[in-house]
Amino acid sequence: MVRCQPQMHNTVTDCSVGMANSTTPTLKVLTAAGPAGRTSPEGSQVLTKKKLQDLVREIDPNEQLDEDVEEMLLQIADDFIESVVTAACQLARHRKSNTLEVKDVQLHLERQWNMWIPGYGSDEIRPFKKACTTEAHKQRMALIRKTTKK
Repeated sequence: MVRCQPQMHNTVTDCSVGMANSTTPTLKVLTAAGPAGRTSPEGSQVLTKKKLQDLVREIDPNEQLDEDVEEMLLQIADDFIESVVTAACQLARHRKSNTLEVKDVQLHLERQWNMWIPGYGSDEIRPFKKACTTEAHKQRMALIRKTTKK
């Protein structure tokens, strides 16, 4: 169980890990902007340069990324993780909880990014179903397709 309260300036995140006893240690994750705006130190990153290079080698052993491309991909990954955690914390607050749970992250990833994480399925979260298209809409679309073919 993780309790998170991201600060508005996105440089300090307070997290406490739930434990069986009454003491809950608090973990402060400090991030400072590094080169190209990327957060540092590298130990606090989920995706490091080495891991990125390993992923590229898995896809194509002969491929080599430029330094700028590596920096950009690391920045994109950091931004994605930060946005997912922030949105998941907002969902947890919306359900009147100060505990960030897996279902909060799942819900955000499923609804906003159409991502399903294998192995973390739950009966509580059901697939998002798009609204059924009306007959009038189908007729309009058929008319548009018919006119564009001519």
